[in-house]
Amino acid sequence: QVHLVESGGGLVQPGGSLRLSCAASVISLDTYAVGWFRQAPGKEREGVSCISSRNSNTYYRNSVKGRFTISRDNAKNTVYLQMNDLKPEDTAVYFCAADDSYGDTCPRDYDYWGQGTQVTVSS
Repeated sequence: QVHLVESGGGLVQPGGSLRLSCAASVISLDTYAVGWFRQAPGKEREGVSCISSRNSNTYYRNSVKGRFTISRDNAKNTVYLQMNDLKPEDTAVYFCAADDSYGDTCPRDYDYWGQGTQVTVSS
């Protein structure tokens, strides 16, 4: 059974940084498109960033461009989301998801989802 496990969330002050990790079992993330999503209380889930399966092209929502970086560590079968200059509006539960569709862009739907990790940005 495929498992995606997020870690690295926590409480951080505005302007601080966190690095989220998405580790997988059973599947090899280097052949999957991986996305990071978030859901704040009372809001719909939104896509934050993704990395494509082919060429590892990266994509970001406008509000995080220049602050967040998605990357892969194939040896560790892990995808990271480095989050810098965090703002209170980044507060949410962050989820990673993986899909085996092959291409240079990110899929609309994902096969596998993690349980999420809480990120709280507050002074």
